[in-house]
Amino acid sequence: FELRKARDRGHILEGLAVALSNVDEIIALIKAAPTPADAKRGIMERTWRSPLVEEMLSRALADSYRPDGLDPQFGLSAQGYRLSETQAQAILELRLQRLTGLEQDKIVAEYREVMDVITDLLDILARPERITAIRIQFGDPRRSEVVMNTSEINIEDLITPEDMVVTLSHTGYFKRQPLADYRAQRRGGRGKQATSMKDEDFIDHLFVANTHDTMLCFSSRGRCYWLKVYEVPEGTRNSRGKPIVNLFPLIDGEKITAVLPVQAFDEDHFVFMATSEGTGKKTPLTAFANPRKAGIIAVSLDDGDHLIGVEITDGACDVMLFSDAGKAVRFAEGDVRPMGREARGVRGMMLEDGQRVIAMLVAKGESQSVLTATENGYGKRTPVAEYTRHGRGTKGMIAIQTSDRNGKLVGAVLVDPNDEVMLISTGAVLIRTKVQNIRELGRATQGVTLINLDEGTWLAGIEKVAESEVDELEGAEEGEENALGTEAAAESDGAADGAGEAPAEGNGEEGSEA
Repeated sequence: FELRKARDRGHILEGLAVALSNVDEIIALIKAAPTPADAKRGIMERTWRSPLVEEMLSRALADSYRPDGLDPQFGLSAQGYRLSETQAQAILELRLQRLTGLEQDKIVAEYREVMDVITDLLDILARPERITAIRIQFGDPRRSEVVMNTSEINIEDLITPEDMVVTLSHTGYFKRQPLADYRAQRRGGRGKQATSMKDEDFIDHLFVANTHDTMLCFSSRGRCYWLKVYEVPEGTRNSRGKPIVNLFPLIDGEKITAVLPVQAFDEDHFVFMATSEGTGKKTPLTAFANPRKAGIIAVSLDDGDHLIGVEITDGACDVMLFSDAGKAVRFAEGDVRPMGREARGVRGMMLEDGQRVIAMLVAKGESQSVLTATENGYGKRTPVAEYTRHGRGTKGMIAIQTSDRNGKLVGAVLVDPNDEVMLISTGAVLIRTKVQNIRELGRATQGVTLINLDEGTWLAGIEKVAESEVDELEGAEEGEENALGTEAAAESDGAADGAGEAPAEGNGEEGSEA
């Protein structure tokens, strides 16, 4: 390769050296020619003399310096030197300033240098011991991957657009099913017909998205990973799906805390995030438009801090943060300015030593309720309207009394009366209950019994059961009669399952105002 390049360059310089030896005749020929083509032809038809070139080529076989494939009629012969078309073109393109004495010396010096390079390369190829020495000195394994064939086909172009039901279970199993198949499987009832799961698992993320949509998956370490819906393993009614840890490069202790489907990365929406140390951050959705396989930093976290909530907002929502001390702060999303991905954010809630934020909710109206639950198994529903808006960065208002009876707040979710929630205890016990069975009480109360806990265990968390979202979708499309039938079947199925449905009010204990 290097020898071929040196020969090609030497051939050009050789022609220029011949021209410099006959510069007056070359200029006269060019001036007399009517067109550039005639000038080129005139230069090629003549035989020229150049003492410099003849002296250089006499040192070795002239053929050793010729480019591969050069016609034998060109080059040095007994009659003189015949210029090739490539050399003639280079002479015509030579700028007049190159005809000064200094520039001529540079051309000659480069020609001599290239000739020496060719001589050295020929010597290397003729002596195997020099090749071996070079291999020992400079040889190392190939670092780039040799790709024999590349394709410009975008795999997404081969995927048929189709609506899918995507589910992520509490223990981290991911799968998708065609929406039409999902509906057909679930018409006989709810719950266990939707998916095959172990007793300690349930669906806590569920949404309908197109195969071409993008999912933003946020981890507890503040990183964001991308996944196309069609990349989620397709499952059946009886399959659990694939562990999400096999889809992303997660480290020990890191888990996916939020999965957000996105159709378009427009400028009118934002990603709002909250951390356990009370930080809030709003970043334009467009900042997440360029996928990276290893993920990106969505928010910079201090040691010990972790991401606890992420939502897509329109800039006009209210954000609610809940601490384990039973406090809540509600502020307008507009109080937090948009900032870049790697920024740390601003103070969303003021915490005392040892306190943590355990939930972030985004309220888009006043019709829903907030279901709060404490570690000793007590909880209640409180209308969103009772949480008045204040500025961010405050200690907040009482969401539930954290008395000795109640213990710390462990969960808060937005619910409607027809929703269902799953209560999760440290004793590996799951209890699924209807929201309408839980009393609606004021903010500064202790609540009622949600779950009877064994000694030495406590309530670890509460999650809204996401399957109910598809039930609502089915009901809207199948009509009121089928929707009622589905609800009745689900209640019957729930009664058959038994297994610790939460009491309507438990012991009826209800705290007083703080």
